[in-house]
Amino acid sequence: MKVLVLNCGSSSIKYKLFETETARVLAQGGIEKIGMQDSFLKLTLPNGEKKILEKEIHEHAAGIAFILNALTNPEYGAIRSLTEIDAVGHRVVHGGEKFSESVLINKSVIDMIVACNDLAPLHNPANLKGINAISAILPDVPQVAVFDTAFHQTMPAYAYMYGLPYDLYEKYAVRRYGFHGTSHRYVSRRACEFLGVPYEKQRIITCHIGNGGSIAAIKDGKSVDTSMGFTPVEGLLMGTRSGDVDAGALSFIMDKEGLDSKGISTLVNKQSGVLGVSGISSDMREIEAAVARGDKRAILALDMYNYRIRKYIGAYAAALGGVDIIVFTGGVGENQFATREAVCRPLAFMGVKIDEKLNDGLRGKEADLSAPDSQVKVVVIPTDEELMIASDTQALLQK
Repeated sequence: MKVLVLNCGSSSIKYKLFETETARVLAQGGIEKIGMQDSFLKLTLPNGEKKILEKEIHEHAAGIAFILNALTNPEYGAIRSLTEIDAVGHRVVHGGEKFSESVLINKSVIDMIVACNDLAPLHNPANLKGINAISAILPDVPQVAVFDTAFHQTMPAYAYMYGLPYDLYEKYAVRRYGFHGTSHRYVSRRACEFLGVPYEKQRIITCHIGNGGSIAAIKDGKSVDTSMGFTPVEGLLMGTRSGDVDAGALSFIMDKEGLDSKGISTLVNKQSGVLGVSGISSDMREIEAAVARGDKRAILALDMYNYRIRKYIGAYAAALGGVDIIVFTGGVGENQFATREAVCRPLAFMGVKIDEKLNDGLRGKEADLSAPDSQVKVVVIPTDEELMIASDTQALLQK
């Protein structure tokens, strides 16, 4: 089965075309700067080379049409005809409490996604544009929605509720939702396959850490807690997001700086985190270079970043009643071996020990980093959210 996976952002579209029986990627690429004069499609050729196709793309439907034309292009395409596409899987950021699993898209599903737009105003409307574009161009091709929030719908109420007046939950659905669910689901399952242990009998802590980051506690195959909350701001220190911060501090800053709700949202989403603390960058590679130069604020930012990860691992070990597997994934988790070591070394009291020689220099590969006497398995599993979306799409259609 050939499944096209789409991830539509406000001004971008990423895509991968899979042959699901072999999990082979037939084509991949993405459009950037939709609605701008210098928009372009960057795709990967079969030999691994990159090709850039420049074109003014005003909106998502035109962008998806451009992608479909590229897929069937006789020079660099991957298929001869659009009739070879059996299904399209979409990443949808927010499913609220309405979706606890992936679903075939129909009119009622679209209506429910629209009802969640208030919870993800920057993302869900863009995701819907992709769905609507495929409906217009390929009306007979089935579509599947895979939600970032769905995996975390197994959290118990005591984990997802906030200590706010209960009527705010009833009126506005204010609660913890969590994100990166497709990634947490993929890497937790893949870690168990890699280690040869049963998924439904493990206590797993998955660390999806990159420019955005979250940690999940997974018990017997179900998410029981996660660090992101009502929005992706809560939890870890991230590239430009603040992570956990006293709500009272935010109201204090709003008063002192004369900020409205939009201003404080910009502050905690785009001006904080590693960038805000260091004053240098949100890119951890640049932070590590600054640390090597002895920059004090960069050192502070990195210490805060690593400490917050350790703290959540410790908290989730308590929530799970122990931990069997710790998984690192995401841009930092997969590639920054110094962060993995800084996080794991102080956790020796929990029985966490990594082989520093195996860890040193490891980037982007599946690996068991556990020392022989470690009581906890520590693994690196590169995430593959697109493959998870393609797999869900195939599974739903085969039902």
